[in-house]
Amino acid sequence: MTHLETDVVVIGAGTAGLAAYRAARARGARAVIVESGPHGTTCARVGCMPSKLLIAAAEAAHALDEAPAFGVHAVGGKRVDGRAVMDRVRRERDRFVGFVVEGVERIPEADRVAGRARLVDRHTVEVDGHTRIDARAIVIATGSRPAVPPLLQAAGDRLVVNDDVFAWEALPSSVAVFGPGVIGLELGQALARLGVRVVVLGRGGRVGPLTDPVVREAAVRALSREVYLDTDAHVTRVERVPEGVRVAYTRLDGSAADETFEFVLAATGRRPNVDGLGLEALGLALDAAGVPAFDPHTLRVGDTNLFIAGDAANFLPLLHEAADEGRIAGENAARLPHAAPGARREPLAIVFTDPQIAIVGGGFARLAPGTFEAGEVSFEDQGRSRVMRRNRGHLRVYADRASGRFLGAEMAGPAAEHIGHLLAWAAANRMTVASMLEMPFYHPVVEEGLRTALRDLDARLKQPRDMAA
Repeated sequence: MTHLETDVVVIGAGTAGLAAYRAARARGARAVIVESGPHGTTCARVGCMPSKLLIAAAEAAHALDEAPAFGVHAVGGKRVDGRAVMDRVRRERDRFVGFVVEGVERIPEADRVAGRARLVDRHTVEVDGHTRIDARAIVIATGSRPAVPPLLQAAGDRLVVNDDVFAWEALPSSVAVFGPGVIGLELGQALARLGVRVVVLGRGGRVGPLTDPVVREAAVRALSREVYLDTDAHVTRVERVPEGVRVAYTRLDGSAADETFEFVLAATGRRPNVDGLGLEALGLALDAAGVPAFDPHTLRVGDTNLFIAGDAANFLPLLHEAADEGRIAGENAARLPHAAPGARREPLAIVFTDPQIAIVGGGFARLAPGTFEAGEVSFEDQGRSRVMRRNRGHLRVYADRASGRFLGAEMAGPAAEHIGHLLAWAAANRMTVASMLEMPFYHPVVEEGLRTALRDLDARLKQPRDMAA
């Protein structure tokens, strides 16, 4: 068995792990990174990038569907070549993965260990029985994997997760998507626009990351124009049959549905990859998912020499957050026994559906009742949105009732990926609603809808408190 000694060992070479390794090295520490699978981050291989490639193809198909409304007609009609669509998705996906792999390969070979890691104790990591690493600090950045509820296991070989979708060589005829979260909504709508028969079934009324009931209702209304979406479905049976998967459920109108689909896509959340690490033997407090209790500001597990970052931490499972967490964890691992709070960015989440969804500042659920005012706008009659036939959705903006400081927003509407960034920057700079309204708004642009919402919010902030109540 090979024995190594180092300052920091990082378990996992995804976005968080690579950031942790580089941060530890930048602070002058010796570091080793361990990876059990193929290199290439979740984002590049099965997440952000391949999903956006599929969505881009879906947007092209949808543009052809919308063209007649502008008086533009395609000669010969629309034809979606599923094999060509998936070929481009895989080719471009592999290109993005290649860039990540090139970055990993630039790490000195002596700092890279291949295999599955297990913690022998708080200072020792064993890798597949061939390497033993002693370290002052350990960073856990093992990522996550799709979580599949028992009900869907009956789909057998026709059960897929998002990882499997991007390995398809052609588009299927039909898919039942379980879970209207980010993955389910993005993939469900994209597949439907490419000609796949799709239903999206959820539980509990959740729609992506939305928590504002007004915006959530507008999102459901807009998304339901293209795909059957039931956010609180009553599913009675999932059964593998010769033709595919038979799904029995109650429709929104109360009628019984019994349909057969080629595949069932489980988009029902993700589970941190912490099982099998040996954490349960280290005397740590673990939550229901097996994640140890940690400080979200330092990423340190209690007062130990262990740190956790990225999807493994199950705190803010977004790429930019994973990169920040990896940096914070790597820096603190290198500076032990000291650990300092790292700089965190203003919360921002985006869903690339149409209409797009954006959450700024943690959204509605994060606000304390009675402490804020809300302004809003519907995009149904917003000028530029109507010109483009993208006039769907709603925006709500929030501000502190006492100071007028902008706190955040929830939005389902056109250009949400861009408006979300503007609002996140405003929140990060602690701008007031009044100062935001002093910024330039060109005409005609979608951002004029944002100005309408801010004006509404400003008027509410100026109302006497008894009237506002």
